[in-house]
Amino acid sequence: MKRSRPYWRPKKVLLMGLLGGWLAVTSALPASASSPLALDGVDHYTLALTWHPGFCASRSRPPRECREARLRRGADDGFVLHGLWASLPDDFRERGVTRRDWWRQGCFLETPRPAGGFCRAHAPLALPDALGRRLDRAMPGRASCLDRYQYAKHAACLALPEEALFATSLELLEAVNDSAFGDFVALHRGGVVGRNALIDAFEAAFGEGRGRALRLECRGRGNRLLTEVRIGIDAEALDRFPSADSLVRLGRGRCATRVRIADFD
Repeated sequence: MKRSRPYWRPKKVLLMGLLGGWLAVTSALPASASSPLALDGVDHYTLALTWHPGFCASRSRPPRECREARLRRGADDGFVLHGLWASLPDDFRERGVTRRDWWRQGCFLETPRPAGGFCRAHAPLALPDALGRRLDRAMPGRASCLDRYQYAKHAACLALPEEALFATSLELLEAVNDSAFGDFVALHRGGVVGRNALIDAFEAAFGEGRGRALRLECRGRGNRLLTEVRIGIDAEALDRFPSADSLVRLGRGRCATRVRIADFD
């Protein structure tokens, strides 16, 4: 385990910290735009967080952010950011887009993905320097321009503000890492735990009976290697996360009954 933290943290502390960060982001916005990620026709968001050692161990050709130790330092804090994905918007559904199509292609349904790698195909994001530095640590994949790809696929066609999207994503990530669930995963770094134990730890942190808001993603032989967790959050309740009433149900993931939580050597 890379760091020592108390196993339990009061939910009120987590919520107040998240709200404080959210207010800092939105204080410069007009009152009418105080929740720029609450979109008409979008039911919920999926917060996708990568367990970076597991992701890297699952790759036959690990990308730069797995090979260079300096780019992996954010993984010492726990999970790292993959993305924050809006559910299928009503206007896309009315045009005949299915959830499967939206999940696979997102905004590329409207503006086809250009050829080439993420860095060549997508322009850099216009983020404040301080936010960019935070994102560098919290999203190792930014070294491969994952942030540009995530925005182009999941946010560009929804006119979501870049700064608000990533600032909110970071606050949500920090709330998870600072929770009892984040502590449980960190405590078992390098070991094996039961899939149900992970769900129980999530419910202990975020509310009894809320385990269906958590989707576990695993790869490797027998789907035993934890690579990612996904959490469903009501689009109108991002500012209330991690309160239990902010969570929404997601589909089940693909993990074996025993799950390895990898660590870097």
